[in-house]
Amino acid sequence: MGMCTATMGFSNGILFFALPQLLAAEHVPESQIAAMTAVAFSPNFWSVLFAPILDVRFSRRWYATVLAAASAVFSAATILSLRHLVLLEIVAVLASAAAILSSSSAGGWFSNITDQKDKIILSKWMNIALICSMGITSMEGGQLVRHLPIVAASALVGVIVFLPATIFANVPAPGPDRRLAGESFAQFNRELLSLLRRREVVIVLLLFLSPCSSFALTYLLGGLGSDFHATAEAVSIAGGIGVFFPGIIGCAISPVIARRLPLRFFYLANGIVGSMFTLSLIVLPHATGTFVLALFGEFLFQAVSFSVQIGIVFEAIGPDNPLAATTFSFLTAATNIPITYMMLADGRAYSARGIAGSLSLDASISIGACLLAGLLMSKFDRSYFRVSAHAPGNADALQQES
Repeated sequence: MGMCTATMGFSNGILFFALPQLLAAEHVPESQIAAMTAVAFSPNFWSVLFAPILDVRFSRRWYATVLAAASAVFSAATILSLRHLVLLEIVAVLASAAAILSSSSAGGWFSNITDQKDKIILSKWMNIALICSMGITSMEGGQLVRHLPIVAASALVGVIVFLPATIFANVPAPGPDRRLAGESFAQFNRELLSLLRRREVVIVLLLFLSPCSSFALTYLLGGLGSDFHATAEAVSIAGGIGVFFPGIIGCAISPVIARRLPLRFFYLANGIVGSMFTLSLIVLPHATGTFVLALFGEFLFQAVSFSVQIGIVFEAIGPDNPLAATTFSFLTAATNIPITYMMLADGRAYSARGIAGSLSLDASISIGACLLAGLLMSKFDRSYFRVSAHAPGNADALQQES
């Protein structure tokens, strides 16, 4: 069941690493690549508004399968549209949105049919499948297009993206919900308004909306290999390794550190240390080794950031929260907004001052945002740090999720 999330991972590897690399080979300006990538990434936050549709009329297996097929078709279409940028942008957004909604449908479906004791195991395999599958298509996506006829490469990409969804046929599925869509949306809107009345949720929401620990450069580095004099093959291999190993390491070390630090402080500290690493890349030689180091470091700090975000969300949800699912979906969607606008900013900085401009802007904005957020939380949220300092069990949820 966990392997089913590989559909989103395969699609993401194509959209956010292979495609920027292929567009760079077509001499598309980096600022335009960054803007296109940001727009393709945007469904990661706005698609949550369509989530209530997944709970009505048809079974979640039906939605998960149909949307996985749609993501496969649109992912394949991106390969055919490399020289038609407007069409490419449209199909990339559709591929991303379909993959996210398919994963959301599967997540809600699996949550209902899995025993509580097995949910931790399921979560582990869903994360592993997502990381590994993204690494595979980050490594092989560009190679397929370069070494196969374009139609064959496109068809193979579509098959790869849809392949994990074939598992759905062997998973038990309850029948469809007979509510009307209007009822589901009305319930979602009521729950959303209830969330925004909670001070804890608003504090976490503002933290996630800031660019404290977004590491948006991970989605742009695929198109910057030439700036480091790296060959296309080196970029592909480094991309696959740079997604896979840092993701595993980040998930492994986050719970260990989280036992010793309040999660929000850990989140800000990770943003500052990661941004200092980003700044250090400016003074290193523009060589393939530096490109590999940049990929590994940026993905590592982003993996840690993602893991800590989940722990912070669990803290905000608290025990026995009747709005737990809505809170989780809403806050995790918010974490993707700064990635989108930082990609746009980094792309503009690249146009103005090259790779050094992107690195310096990304790091300076993140450090400034972390310092400001830390100052505001120390002033207005002191109780959190006092409680967290005496509650080592707060990291348990993060440990289980990782």
